Amino acid sequence: MSTDTLIKTQPITLTSGALKQLRRIQSEQNLSSDHGLRIGVKGGGCSGFSYVLGYDLQKEKDEVYEIDGFKVFMEKAHAIYLLGMEIDWVDGLNNRGFTFSNPNAKDTCGCGTSFSA
Repeated sequence: MSTDTLIKTQPITLTSGALKQLRRIQSEQNLSSDHGLRIGVKGGGCSGFSYVLGYDLQKEKDEVYEIDGFKVFMEKAHAIYLLGMEIDWVDGLNNRGFTFSNPNAKDTCGCGTSFSA
């Protein structure tokens, strides 16, 4: 599969906390340079959509971005739901994990991992 041209505009933002955790995961999983960070949505969750975040290989429908040194894969159709989103890492007493601050979400669930648009 050929690699598409890198798109310069960043559709989402990764905070320094998220970047630190993503680099840790990438290192622990000893991923090849062919892998990139997949960001997307899928149907499901208590509010209608849930977020997809993980390392993956590029697929035919992907647009490719570079965000803070990470190769990021996102299907073009998902951009309408994700543009402007910020992904952060929270490491607190009551919550630990990635959080999604999405300006496109009309409603979110209590756990913050699903939304409606």
